[in-house]
Amino acid sequence: MIVVYLKISLKIKIAFVIYSLLLLFAVTGVDARNPDLDLGNKHALLDNLKTGGFIIYFRHGEATIGQDQPNLNLNDCQTQRNLSHLGKEQAQAIGDAFRKKPFPIQWPVVSDPYCRAKDTAEIIFGKKNVTIEPQLAAIEKLKVEGLPNVEKQQILSDLTKRFETPPARGSNTVIVAHTFPPDVALGEIPNLGAVIIKPKGFGNGYEVLGRITPEELIRWSET
Repeated sequence: MIVVYLKISLKIKIAFVIYSLLLLFAVTGVDARNPDLDLGNKHALLDNLKTGGFIIYFRHGEATIGQDQPNLNLNDCQTQRNLSHLGKEQAQAIGDAFRKKPFPIQWPVVSDPYCRAKDTAEIIFGKKNVTIEPQLAAIEKLKVEGLPNVEKQQILSDLTKRFETPPARGSNTVIVAHTFPPDVALGEIPNLGAVIIKPKGFGNGYEVLGRITPEELIRWSET
C-alpha cells in the first residue's frame, strides 16, 4: 500500500509540474502577442532621438498605383509603382507626428530615386529638404533571383558603410528607401515602418536598436 501511495503521489507531482509549465508557456504566449508589451521601450527609444547620433531608416508608404515596368525609368514615375492614396495619407500622418514631436535632423533627408520613396520623403519632410541618392536604388536589386553573389556583396558592403557612418553631432540621419528580403541587411520592413540604427563608426559596423511601426510612431507623438 505504501509503494502504491508513493507511486500515485509521484504521478500527481509530475502532473502538477507539467501543468504549471504549460500554464507558464500559455501566459508567456499571450504576453508575446500583446502589441503594448514593449511600447514603453519603443517610446524611450524614440525619445532618445532628441540627443542625436542615430539613423532612422524608413520604408516608403503603401504603393499600389501602376507597376515597375521592364523599361523602368527612375526619372519617369509612369514607369513605376507609385504611392496609393493610403500611402500618401500614411506619409502625411508621419509628417504630422514629427511636427508634434520634432527631433534634430541632419538635412537634407536622403531618399532613393524611386518615385514612391521620393514622394514619401517629400510629403513627410518637405520637398526642399530631400536629396536623391542614386546608389540606394540598388536595394531593389537584392530581391532579384539569381543576382550574382559578387554584386550582392558589393551592394551590402556599400550599405554597411552608409549605416556605420554617424550623423553630424547632435543630429540624426534620415533615409527613405525600400524594404529588404528576409534576413538580408535590415530585413523586411512594413509600409512606412522605421528601423532605428546606431552607427558605430567607419569599419565598426552598426547596430539595429529597434523597429517602429507607423502606428507606434504616431502614438509616441501623442504622449
